[in-house]
Amino acid sequence: MDSCSGPAVVVFDPTLTAYDFGPSHPMSPLRVDLAIRLAEELGVLGPRLTAVPAPYATDAQIASVHDRGLIEGVQRMGRDPHGPDAEDVGLGSEDNPVFAGMHEAASHVVGATVEACRQVWSGESLHAANIAGGLHHAMADRASGFCIYNDIAVGIRWLLDQGAERVAYVDVDVHHGDGVERIFWDDPRVLTISLHESGQFLFPGTGASEALGGPDALGSAVNVPLPPGTTDSGWLRAFHAVVPPVLREFAPDVLVTQHGCDSHRSDPLADLELSVDGQREAYLALHDLAHETAGGRWVATGGGGYAIVDVVPRAWTHLLAIVAGAPLDPATATPEAWRQHVETQLGVTAPEAMTDGLKPTWRAWEDGYDPDSWLDRTIQATRTAAFPYHGLDPVL
Repeated sequence: MDSCSGPAVVVFDPTLTAYDFGPSHPMSPLRVDLAIRLAEELGVLGPRLTAVPAPYATDAQIASVHDRGLIEGVQRMGRDPHGPDAEDVGLGSEDNPVFAGMHEAASHVVGATVEACRQVWSGESLHAANIAGGLHHAMADRASGFCIYNDIAVGIRWLLDQGAERVAYVDVDVHHGDGVERIFWDDPRVLTISLHESGQFLFPGTGASEALGGPDALGSAVNVPLPPGTTDSGWLRAFHAVVPPVLREFAPDVLVTQHGCDSHRSDPLADLELSVDGQREAYLALHDLAHETAGGRWVATGGGGYAIVDVVPRAWTHLLAIVAGAPLDPATATPEAWRQHVETQLGVTAPEAMTDGLKPTWRAWEDGYDPDSWLDRTIQATRTAAFPYHGLDPVL
């Protein structure tokens, strides 16, 4: 990891956990609470990473990317969760149930990401994180995939409105970052890169290598649909074969990233096989790419992740430590007080260390292409489709 001396913040207050679809829903707000508790116990939050309050987004900010009909529907149903018309805006399903106060809860998440963007764009902070954010599936006109409003898209739009000429977005969630991609589909100022399990096998079913953006922005969408079962070594091979060269050519003013940790082998909703150690390696790489390509200006959000004790708190604590410029040694023990809290609150045994015991390695793309490998064919398909739009040779 390159040296990092700039100020860093996490945008957080405990009421962000009001974004809560209910006790049986996989997207439990406990995952955010446990991550912040772990970061506090390990000293990640402190002089190098200060917590700043999370404001609520205004309706006008939300409307910068979302239709008024969606906003009005969410407001109405948040006041009367048993009212009609939920399905018209993507709500009322098992994935996206209606709950009281949902507009306020969702606008709070959006406001936190906008504040993270403001911190970085204003120069008050070099890096800023909102781990409660990362709601990348929400579309302009409807909620989708546990996401009511798209905080990332609102934050990117805010950056553009403030004068940013190029914003790059990298999404490492196991699911395709379809909402952010779609909202900026035909905007050449925004580069979206998503590494995800292939849509042939996983929601939302999109994100093929050939999905490249609209006619006025061809090449602005870059997708790497990974085979089920991809491990650290394959995932990192794909990442390094695609992400760094495209980011270097695009040269963004700000790098925005989404860090869903549902790519872990223990996650119950998907089929990739990463470790916490592999995820940490990706976070380190994105930090360094922010410094190399965007002057260090980095906004990091959370995202998916449904192994709420074994994975999410450790992954996002590593992320916050990297945002702070002080990565944790993977061999660090989890604090006894945190493990006792997990045992008391949930009746389960928490991990004893911040590592899964692996040391990720990968084979560089330059070392050779294997046409018999599904992974390599996928990487090559993405490079062949997208690289020419960035003046890059897909073979080299």
